[in-house]
Amino acid sequence: MKISLSENAKVVIKKRYLKKDSNGNIKETTEELFARVAKSIAGADKIFDPDANIENTEKKFLKMLSGVWFLPNSPTLMNAGRRLGQLAACFVLPIEDSMDSIFETLKNTAMIHKSGGGTGFSFSRIRPAKDVVLSTAGVSSGPLSFMSVFDGATETVRQGGTRRGANMGVLRVDHPDIEAFIKSKNDRYRLNNFNLSVALTDIFMDALENDSDYDLINPRTENISRRISARKIFTMIVDSAWRTGEPGVIFLNRINKDNPTPLLGDIEATNPCGEQPLLPYESCTLGSINLSKMITNKKLNLKRLKKTVYDAVHFLDNVIEVNKYPLSRIEKMSKRIRKIGLGVMGFADMLVKMEIPYDSEDAVSKAEEVMSFISDESKNASAALGKTRGNFPAYKGSIFDNAFTPYMRNATTTTIAPTGTISIIAGTSGGIEPIFAVAHERHVLDGKSLYEMHPLFIKIAKEKGFYSKALVREIANVGSVQHMDNVPAHIKRLFRISHDISPQWHVNIQAAFQKHTDNAVSKTVNFPADATKEDVEKVYLLAHRQGCKGVTIYRYGSREQQVLNIGKEKESSVKIVPRPRPERTCGLTERINTGCGKLYVTINYDDEGMCEVFAQMGKTGGCASSQIEAAGRLISLALRSGVKIDAIIKQLIGIRCPNSSWQNGRQVLSCPDAIAQILNNLTNSNFVDKKEVMMGVCPECSGVLSHEEGCLVCRSCGFSKCS
Repeated sequence: MKISLSENAKVVIKKRYLKKDSNGNIKETTEELFARVAKSIAGADKIFDPDANIENTEKKFLKMLSGVWFLPNSPTLMNAGRRLGQLAACFVLPIEDSMDSIFETLKNTAMIHKSGGGTGFSFSRIRPAKDVVLSTAGVSSGPLSFMSVFDGATETVRQGGTRRGANMGVLRVDHPDIEAFIKSKNDRYRLNNFNLSVALTDIFMDALENDSDYDLINPRTENISRRISARKIFTMIVDSAWRTGEPGVIFLNRINKDNPTPLLGDIEATNPCGEQPLLPYESCTLGSINLSKMITNKKLNLKRLKKTVYDAVHFLDNVIEVNKYPLSRIEKMSKRIRKIGLGVMGFADMLVKMEIPYDSEDAVSKAEEVMSFISDESKNASAALGKTRGNFPAYKGSIFDNAFTPYMRNATTTTIAPTGTISIIAGTSGGIEPIFAVAHERHVLDGKSLYEMHPLFIKIAKEKGFYSKALVREIANVGSVQHMDNVPAHIKRLFRISHDISPQWHVNIQAAFQKHTDNAVSKTVNFPADATKEDVEKVYLLAHRQGCKGVTIYRYGSREQQVLNIGKEKESSVKIVPRPRPERTCGLTERINTGCGKLYVTINYDDEGMCEVFAQMGKTGGCASSQIEAAGRLISLALRSGVKIDAIIKQLIGIRCPNSSWQNGRQVLSCPDAIAQILNNLTNSNFVDKKEVMMGVCPECSGVLSHEEGCLVCRSCGFSKCS
């Protein structure tokens, strides 16, 4: 079957999904990829019925995949029908208050990351820092120190993987170390392989509403450690989120209200993007329906949508059977509860086709309508499978026991998960996010760039007679059309991108989908650069009132120097000449450990300040030494040319090489990163406080990174910080 995909989709599939030989040569076509996945997943039918006609199932799945009506999560596309065979994207592992538990979980985490999965943990059971350790008569280092251990292990494992290892770290708001946890990622060197969420309780939210104190509980003794102002903690959360986008928040009681198997325990953590609350050792199988393919003549094609829902539930239930789990305990738990997470992508594109603005009551109503339909039909599909295959084993005592149906195959059926890469393959907008950009510049090979425009905008612009190549380039400079005089007002209204939409409407759409979603919703609430902390606070409270299970926010420019800027600076005609080096300078030398050896960095000063940098590896010679020398010369040239030290640090910090190291509790990613760390420590640079980290550029293709679905993603090459 011939598959019609965009050029961008073909690039992503070739880079991330197709089989390759030991030399990196591609061994299959896109058609063969989808055929491989369809055949592998259809084979599970034989487990339940030896006489099943799996050829018909295979054809059904292949049609759904090839038409990009539905796509499963990336591990399934990558690994179905292959040796690794690990098909789940998200896992949660337990961490108890003991060294045995902590390091057993660390080992299990490495196995999951090696297989392509992401992990979530609650560190809330670990005793606080400076608490007693009875076995040694010493004191505890607290949960944050162990999170750093997990972060370092993730960094090591991910360097050789197809997908990045990612973690979610959760700490209850009533843990005594909550203040340190909230502020932990204000230091950009820490926990770079973690997303963080504070688990807010109803007790905390009540104390916040009443402007009162609440108890911090020592998890070792279960005694009250101290009382603290809820307003103080909430202000800290808001302040950190405003500065860096982290931590996010999850509403723990709201999550457990929908826990389908309460007899098996309370939910304490989620997967890395927050949309999948799970019990310890659970995993979940995810996939998304392409809503933009469900529109016929500007109306929702309910017949097609219903068929796709039934086929997708069948597909995802089969994935549970053929999956090769990284741990036997995970297999046992996953098959006991059998959670699947059917979600959506292309919601924004669907609205455009229906001529409904994203930030409107009509869009909120449409969100509820489409997700309610998917929820109901997915339950019907799961009940039908339960009748023929049997209920999920933990059915007794679940929320379905003695409820509206005697049959249910899956404890949950719906999740709104991130669709960063699969939505690129489908050629549609990500998840339930607004349109990423009406046009943007994409970097390709040999330093060249291509201008790409949203296909629906191209279609409308050509129909209305205002399309031109110059228009594409002009829009690509900012991504938005709101400033364009030659774009009709009603078209501007339809094509509002993330930063054109107020945070309140982001929450309204998230809440609308959450009403009809078993698990949770992965979404980013975007703020403009000039948003205040009070604006962030209002959104958190609004999300809680509207029944969201969590919130992830991002204020434009808070984490990085954006690539997608409002306009481009004009080139200056002024020529900068470096000041001459004096005959005598004075300075100092610092030693720092790198993955390649000890690096000695000398900083010299003249009467005007820092003027030159020399760097030398303890072991001399080779290409590395020459590159280190070149870096020092260029830094020196920049310093004597008046370039601010912040700008120099910004360009060097975070550069990675295959061999990282640690010094004084901080990770040293490369020799340039080491030099930047020394420059930062020896100056009065306020670089770290500004949080203008160069994360807006994709590390793989130098394209635009956008904050979508609770993560940093690149729409050009499919890179995701969370997977």
